[in-house]
Amino acid sequence: MGAIARLEIHLQTMSPVLLGYSGGVDSAVLAVCGARALGPDGFLAVIGRSPSYPEVQYQQALSLARTNGVPVLEVATGEMDDPHYRSNQADRCFHCKKELWTGLQEVATARGFQTIIDGTNADDLGEHRPGLAAGRLAGIRSPLAELGMTKAQVRDMARELRLPIWDAPAAPCLASRVTYGMPVTVERLRQIELAEEAVRSLGLGGNLRVRHRGAEATVEVDSAWVEWLQARWTVVEALVLAQGFERVTLDPLGYRRGALVSELPVVPG
Repeated sequence: MGAIARLEIHLQTMSPVLLGYSGGVDSAVLAVCGARALGPDGFLAVIGRSPSYPEVQYQQALSLARTNGVPVLEVATGEMDDPHYRSNQADRCFHCKKELWTGLQEVATARGFQTIIDGTNADDLGEHRPGLAAGRLAGIRSPLAELGMTKAQVRDMARELRLPIWDAPAAPCLASRVTYGMPVTVERLRQIELAEEAVRSLGLGGNLRVRHRGAEATVEVDSAWVEWLQARWTVVEALVLAQGFERVTLDPLGYRRGALVSELPVVPG
């Protein structure tokens, strides 16, 4: 039995299902398979709208849903009202996800949905993801992880489903670019979003992170794109400075997952 069939059968055991939908490859595969396997009465993809959710990703999520017949609902989330979230400590993601799942639980109760799911895959379980704890407390299911499906397998399914984002780079929330301990504000999130959009407009592919470090922005790209970016650095620097930063530097280590996590102080065991 193929991976898509396995996933659809697994989803059928949870029906009716409500999905926390971001439009990334993991949630996109769940959205398409859920809509196919459960139909419009048994499945709903819910987008949590907030300043940390990039407009480009939002439009991409809507387009993919329309193309594939996925029913979508949008709800506003209020994590910016939570001082624990705004203070941007190492557990910021926990407070963000707690707010999201609270909102989705209200939707599920009002509409009679039995199960709420997310796009966590098997690879995610070994990373620094405080949001997973919030999901466990809220009783959120993770079908991809439950089936042991890795990111590579999810991308293979997305390609089989002919989803145009099958090879798209990961796109975590904008708040993940703000250095820990620096408060998350709408203004800072907007700076990051506009800076990344501007750099992307030059034709950059692969992963890109503009890390907000107060007056300074650091730019991370995949190693294969470093030379390309260096050749255009004068333009890149001007585009990022235009968003209100005083200094811009290219991170010599290049893009790596959880770069800000590695800077957290080590707590003695």
